Amino acid sequence: MQYLPLTPQDEKEILDRLGVASFKELIDQIVPKDLQYHEKCGLPTRMSETEVRKLLGKLAGKNYNKCISFIGAGIYDHYIPAIVDALISRSEFYTAYTPYQAEVSQGTLQTIFEYQSVICELTGMEVANASMYDGGSALAEACHMASSIKGKNKVILSDLINPFYIEIVKTYTKECGVQIVLCPSKDGVIDCNALNGLLDENTSCVAVQQPNFYGYLERMPDVEALVHSTNALLIAVVDPLSLGIISPPGEYSADIAVGEGQAMGVPQGFGGPLLGIFTSKMEFIRSLPGRIVGETTDVDGKRGYVLTLQTREQHIRREKATSNICTNEALLALSSLIYLCSLGKQGIIDVGNLCLNKSHYLFNRLKEIKGVKPAFEKEFFKEFVVETEKPAQEVLDAMLNYNIFGGVPLSRFNKNLKNHILIAVTERRSKEEMDRYVDILNKVL
Repeated sequence: MQYLPLTPQDEKEILDRLGVASFKELIDQIVPKDLQYHEKCGLPTRMSETEVRKLLGKLAGKNYNKCISFIGAGIYDHYIPAIVDALISRSEFYTAYTPYQAEVSQGTLQTIFEYQSVICELTGMEVANASMYDGGSALAEACHMASSIKGKNKVILSDLINPFYIEIVKTYTKECGVQIVLCPSKDGVIDCNALNGLLDENTSCVAVQQPNFYGYLERMPDVEALVHSTNALLIAVVDPLSLGIISPPGEYSADIAVGEGQAMGVPQGFGGPLLGIFTSKMEFIRSLPGRIVGETTDVDGKRGYVLTLQTREQHIRREKATSNICTNEALLALSSLIYLCSLGKQGIIDVGNLCLNKSHYLFNRLKEIKGVKPAFEKEFFKEFVVETEKPAQEVLDAMLNYNIFGGVPLSRFNKNLKNHILIAVTERRSKEEMDRYVDILNKVL
């Protein structure tokens, strides 16, 4: 609860300075009479501070859910170190204004510069921008960027990219003359034979998610060889927390790498806000959407930060802009920066190994249950798919009665997968929670 130290004398001085006698007179000047609402709003009668705290605490308690979550599909229940909220809640960060008059905003520019630096180190890519809205918009911008670079209009997307991302790409490119082609999958990963048949001289790029939407690891070197053999660009859609233990996109020569940064210190909320990661090879830096912050020195030789490239319609002539994205997720980028710095290199590896080991523990336990079988026998990071004898939605509804969010029914995205459940296991899940999951699923089946 905030405390606002305004006295009646303060209010009078404000109203006198505004030239009105009362708050009602101020409202009358601002809001037209026909828009004013004079009926009672249904608010409770005035309360003491103690009573207000009790009421708000009771209402806030309705948001607290004691369910154990195994839901993933793009947004994950990862642990957020206390240092993240402690630092981003400082007023100089929490209320920082977007850097339109860039060089005045040295603090904001420095945090963005440091964010770009750690994202490049994490992904193995050469340049990163100041962030995008979310993973889906980052992928859509990447497809648009690739088409502009190559001057070609065919974009191939793996059908194992997050379905929400695919829809965003289709929406972004609908009026741009871009042809979207989905490459089919086989046994839980992209079908390279099918991809080879789709590639042609009109292909600008191929986008593949690693790990894919089902959680399984793609053979990215094989994909890279096929894509670059036709002079198309390779776009990798990555989970940043996997990059401590699996090859980053820079190692398999991805031209552009994007991803969702929510797992790095950002709460799940109710599906947002999110953080779009966007990186590329240096040769494409002038085609990147959004902001890029650089380091320089002033006339006195002191270090300073500037908006090095501003390829946005707010900064340059509209016809020369690479994107109409009008902002970056600065506060969430700062959250991710603090998260990565607090974990350090070894911490990122440790989180990755915990996700890997715990998800495989649950996977192996689930195979012991009669009526459950793996959908695919493939390598995975922290998500996997199982098939149950009963419809997935029916199973998950029953598990919810035991305070377990059991996963995501894949029938939401593919009607042929009526009995398939996508299960995510992060470092937050304990052995006791996973054992309880097995016991409850066994009981439900």
